[in-house]
Amino acid sequence: MSNKKRGLALGCGGILGAAWLIAALAATRDVLDWDPREAEVLLGTSAGAELATMLGSGRSVDELVAMQDGTTIDSTLLAHLRAEPGRFPPLPRPRLGSPRLPLRRDTGGQALLSAGSGLLPVGGGDANWLQRLVDRLEPDRDWVPHPATWLVSMDYATGTRVAFGAPGAPPASLGAALRASWAIPGWFPPVSIGGRRYVDGGAASTASVDLLAGRGLDEVVVLAPMASAARIPATSPGHLLERQLRNRMSATLAAEIAVLRAAGTEVLFVGADAADLAIMGPNFMDGRRRAATFEHSLRNARLALEKGVFA
Repeated sequence: MSNKKRGLALGCGGILGAAWLIAALAATRDVLDWDPREAEVLLGTSAGAELATMLGSGRSVDELVAMQDGTTIDSTLLAHLRAEPGRFPPLPRPRLGSPRLPLRRDTGGQALLSAGSGLLPVGGGDANWLQRLVDRLEPDRDWVPHPATWLVSMDYATGTRVAFGAPGAPPASLGAALRASWAIPGWFPPVSIGGRRYVDGGAASTASVDLLAGRGLDEVVVLAPMASAARIPATSPGHLLERQLRNRMSATLAAEIAVLRAAGTEVLFVGADAADLAIMGPNFMDGRRRAATFEHSLRNARLALEKGVFA
């Protein structure tokens, strides 16, 4: 067992990213001999926020694995798995999400992605499957028991990242914070919190690991299915957009990791590689590939961790 003060950052990634993340969490637990629930900070973005919420509520990695492989007897997790939102977004609403956002110059490292998200129509999706998860996980609490569970969203007017649950963040209910972190622009509508609108934190950063700088952590484990350690070329026209997004997200994450390293924090990073992406395909919301993604990542993430993939 390690005595390191270790943080955990779980990146965005949709339905398939969540399956990949659960497998990577199992590998992390086994290779590091460490329970991710013991992280000093649980930082999650979008699908990563969903899993950070489960870990923060006390669900174990074994329970998350059982949810993915269909052996769970936990009615809450089983109902959640069966309620995934589908492969394609419903018809959007007939107005732009945040037309002034592209006019701003302070949208961060993923400037084009952040700005472009404002030009997407307001999503017509229903995020109540996330609210129901929260209502069943924590029916009598405003937040999860873990004292430092941070769920990252992006302010849709300014492009600023907000980690709900972190010191100084606006107050928010757990359900609203999780729905906001998952509110993919163009797919789900923004979530109003304290008079401001928030969308998926992945529009600003795939994992926002630089928000952990200054926390006195010895090490941060970063699991990010929407980023890769090396550029991965597109193998078909259907992959071109995904690779463009991935390259920008990977570059932003690399810069954030550099911030942590400059502060003396070790970073252990695992992202999706070419073998993962061959299984996952270009649509990370395609639940038909969930089981195959999970099974492959169980093996591949372990190999990456055993090699000591330090960024």
